[in-house]
Amino acid sequence: MTQQLQVFQRFIKDESFSGVLLFIATLLAVIIANSAFSDSYFELWNKSLGVTLGEHQISMTLTQWINDGLMAIFFLMVGLEIKRELLIGELSSVQKASFPIIAAIGGMLIPALFYVFFNLDDPKGFGIPMATDIAFALGILMLLGKRVNPALKLFLVALAVVDDLGAVMVVATVYTSQIHFEYFLHAGIIYALIWLLNYRRVTSLIPYLILGIALWIYIHSIGIHATIAGVLLAFAIPIKSKVNEKEFINGTKELVNDFEKNIDNIPILNHHQIDVLESIAYKYDKVQNPLLKLEHQLHGLSAFLIMPIFAFANAGVVLDFSAVSQNMMIVLGVVLGLLVGKPIGIFGFTYLATKLKIVTKPDDISWGEIMAVGFLGGIGFTMSIFITQLAFVDASVISAVKIGIFFASFIAGIIGVLLILKANNKTRIQNG
Repeated sequence: MTQQLQVFQRFIKDESFSGVLLFIATLLAVIIANSAFSDSYFELWNKSLGVTLGEHQISMTLTQWINDGLMAIFFLMVGLEIKRELLIGELSSVQKASFPIIAAIGGMLIPALFYVFFNLDDPKGFGIPMATDIAFALGILMLLGKRVNPALKLFLVALAVVDDLGAVMVVATVYTSQIHFEYFLHAGIIYALIWLLNYRRVTSLIPYLILGIALWIYIHSIGIHATIAGVLLAFAIPIKSKVNEKEFINGTKELVNDFEKNIDNIPILNHHQIDVLESIAYKYDKVQNPLLKLEHQLHGLSAFLIMPIFAFANAGVVLDFSAVSQNMMIVLGVVLGLLVGKPIGIFGFTYLATKLKIVTKPDDISWGEIMAVGFLGGIGFTMSIFITQLAFVDASVISAVKIGIFFASFIAGIIGVLLILKANNKTRIQNG
């Protein structure tokens, strides 16, 4: 089993179980927000916390620390996944990448147009229905088990990677506060130092992460959303190891033989054996790909801590449907963008591109399954909530949009499941 396949399987496993945790965290947040503890819940997330580094001070609410700080770590992992897929994964060649790229472009463009159509006077929320929550979507596929075509999971992951790249670009270019150009030089110097480490083939992650913190500080100071620092850092993390696999195998065999030759009758390791083990540990560290190593370390943290905390902090909404009626056009734009725009964009773009012979549909995926993925792509959930917090400041608008996101994601998920089950039954009948 290749290292790349292991990484993909781990991605599927982590993201699917993360979907269950996200659902629980969201449900708890909504219940608490509509209970007697509602005031305490909102007061907690609005508490201010500050950090002072020399003359530099950063003060934000607890929610902002989660959305700007913890989510920067999540976007670091997203950036690592994007780079891996571009270099060695499903997006590493034109033939592999063309179909999911077309699907992702349609899945971002059409929902955005749906939103803009309903909000021509103020289209700033167009990014909300563009987003897909891959954790929830994969979680649904994993719950369906063997009734899901394995190729469908691969297609969804590749599509989601491109979707994430689109979300990163939208956040970086659209949802920014006032720009402070005086910090661009500082951020540029820090980022140049990070790439210098890459150029000098430094594979230790510690210097990258230390400089990454400094990059986050200056990106935040510029006014660009600080999560972009995570993506920028990810692109600079090297993928090549210092020691190749054959060199590691040959060297380790010699060290193991040396370890065996120095076995004695004393029931503890002798100094020579300890030196051998340290040499093996050194080679073990050098043979690892820095990018894959960091991605592996961040997966559990992101899937089982960061995203559930984000959901618990941001999904709490008072179910006041009067806010929905007051912001009906915004909510309609979000709901129809996710529920109608996503499947039309994903299915329509790929179908048209196939008919025009721009791309070729994979033989192991049916058009019915592609439509199912289109609806699963309409599960915006945490990513849509994240962009909602950037697009709006009015609490009533944010609450109304969250309700719309919950509704659209729930219905899209149900339709996606029904279409997958239908496609599975059709395949089973055809195969006898």
